[in-house]
Amino acid sequence: MSEKLQFSIAKSLSAVPREAWNALANPPGQPYHPFTDWDFLEALESSGCATPRTGWAPHHLLAYDGDRLAGAAPMYLKSHSSGEYIFDHAWANAFERAGGQYYPKLLCAIPFTPATGPRLLTAGDATVESALLNAMASVAEQSHLSSANLNFLTEEQAALCEAEGMLIRHDQQFHFENHGYTNFDDFLAALSSDKRKNLRKERKRAQEGERSSRSPAPI
Repeated sequence: MSEKLQFSIAKSLSAVPREAWNALANPPGQPYHPFTDWDFLEALESSGCATPRTGWAPHHLLAYDGDRLAGAAPMYLKSHSSGEYIFDHAWANAFERAGGQYYPKLLCAIPFTPATGPRLLTAGDATVESALLNAMASVAEQSHLSSANLNFLTEEQAALCEAEGMLIRHDQQFHFENHGYTNFDDFLAALSSDKRKNLRKERKRAQEGERSSRSPAPI
């Protein structure tokens, strides 16, 4: 790698070669991350889900080593905090009470997808990861944005962010794991008698409520 990378911003993923992006997002021999794949992210844009109109203005960060794409980060200018599954409304309110303008903010994330994965795409090059973080901070500063944020990144990249002086926020997620269940009864069989009974009652009430909502209203 040359000593100095060149950085640019792509306002649409369609402007970035698919093969070059995916070589960084999902390099051969590494675990596959479907949500950083070019096809997934580009589909969000071309379908109208992640666009300036919906508050997700593509602002993808690209790092070039000569003519080679050496690093990338899926970034957006956000005009609100919806669709992130990270609630920073308290930060926004405090910032604006202090006289600042919180939106637009710079966000490195996968739209509408609270799944952990890499956000600094470099095919494992830690030097380029650090360079992307520094470039991200420069973009926020030069564009007079309130902040640069990264959501649902890996533990390793979170540690890098902390080492680079970024504030770390911890939260909780609850995941359902399928331990070989082929149907709902298999799942119930793994529970205690009391939990099975309660779940069956709750499911029955939900089904009865659904049926009543479909009944014609009296004239």
